[in-house]
Amino acid sequence: MGSRPPLRFGVIGIDHRHIYDQVASLLGIGAECAGFWTHDGDVRTLKGFVERFPTIPRVDDRQRLLDDASIQLITCAAIPCQRAAFAVEAMRHGKDFMVDKPGVTTFEQLEEVRRVQRETGRIFSVNFTERFEVRAVTKATELVRAGAIGQVLQTVGLGPHRLNRDLRPAWFFDPQAYGGILVDIASHQIDQFLHFSGASDATIVLSRAGNLAHPEHPGFQDFGEIVLSHGTHSGYIRVDWFTPDGLATWGDGRLTVLGTDGYIELRKYIDIAGRPGKDHLFLVNNEGTRHFDCSLAPLPYYTDLQNDIFERTETAMSQAHCFKVCELALRAQAQAESIHA
Repeated sequence: MGSRPPLRFGVIGIDHRHIYDQVASLLGIGAECAGFWTHDGDVRTLKGFVERFPTIPRVDDRQRLLDDASIQLITCAAIPCQRAAFAVEAMRHGKDFMVDKPGVTTFEQLEEVRRVQRETGRIFSVNFTERFEVRAVTKATELVRAGAIGQVLQTVGLGPHRLNRDLRPAWFFDPQAYGGILVDIASHQIDQFLHFSGASDATIVLSRAGNLAHPEHPGFQDFGEIVLSHGTHSGYIRVDWFTPDGLATWGDGRLTVLGTDGYIELRKYIDIAGRPGKDHLFLVNNEGTRHFDCSLAPLPYYTDLQNDIFERTETAMSQAHCFKVCELALRAQAQAESIHA
């Protein structure tokens, strides 16, 4: 592998600022960006992209990226409802595809992406950043696999976000565009439930979503929750847009993994009124209570994905897992009880 050429990728769609970390992380593993394409969308996101990556050329037609045989991967953070079409287009042009969550917003999109992925053999990878880009999750995975808490019984995933209303484009408040809060955000926590439990499927026991405090945006959902189970494993998920301005970061994201011999709590982005920084892990088991600073733990997703592209393997994430997370998020959204203030 030492002599292979760098991975070359193109960018299609930069409507969400998650594209910044996607591109920076790919460049960080030595990949080369051939160019980016976007429609005339949010000028602030475009401005931020150009400021961060001034040497990446903009192309006026995405077909140039799709027709470039040297490009192996397309990465995308377009408006959520547009992502599936871009994925299908890329895979049919022989490109692997990495996309910000949600990768799909309807069952019809999921069916088409699944079919085209199967027909082409290309990789369709949703970047679940709350696992793949959180160092504390890497450490938690290591501890769980080592048996530090025994057999996993339950996950509790909390995904609060700050709204930053004045910075959001119009599509952000349109449920047809973003898919609903459970599709948009809770896919992260569904991914973590399957990952830590080892389950390949789950039952949506309960789901609720609605608009509790933003009547000026009637289609917007600011709160959602899910209870899911598989065999003896259970999971609870809460996602919301209620992070107060007084918090020093965008959200106090947490994950608790309960086992038969202990539990792990992750304070992903902040330890409120506690230790500075992010990526805090607390382990409680029969040997005692420990705090881990996970700020130096590795983030293997991008390197693993690069290897998968070259070797045609599934080490970053299995295709079955990726599609199952998408399916469960859609199912939870579809059957959610509607709640309103």
